[in-house]
Amino acid sequence: MSNPALRRFDTADAQAGGQKRPFAKAVRAGDFVYISGQVPTVDGEVVTGGIVAQTEQVIVNVKAALALAECDLSDVVKVNCWLDDARDFSSFNAVFEKHFIEHPPTRSTVQSPLMVDAKVEIDVIAWKPVATD
Repeated sequence: MSNPALRRFDTADAQAGGQKRPFAKAVRAGDFVYISGQVPTVDGEVVTGGIVAQTEQVIVNVKAALALAECDLSDVVKVNCWLDDARDFSSFNAVFEKHFIEHPPTRSTVQSPLMVDAKVEIDVIAWKPVATD
């Protein structure tokens, strides 16, 4: 039995080699939108470059996932960030600030080994009331 207050948007992009991943890019649960962890990939491949280039790509991927649920960065209320190397924190923070300075969310950032050759992963929670007609 499906729940009309719960809507799933697109399954995650295939990873390198075309292998499907078993989760949604975004899920709307009432007024909240949950975005799965985004890594710095394009067409399943991790982008080359350091933390700055990878963080920029992750933000692009987060924006695309938010758009599926008609949200944008200004709707984001909580961000969880994982950095592979704590020494990248300042550079990561500079990119993050550039995109969120006008509408800062709450945020947690931790160091953790990542599943792919990525330097950063970000997931977000957005709040945007469901439009009622």
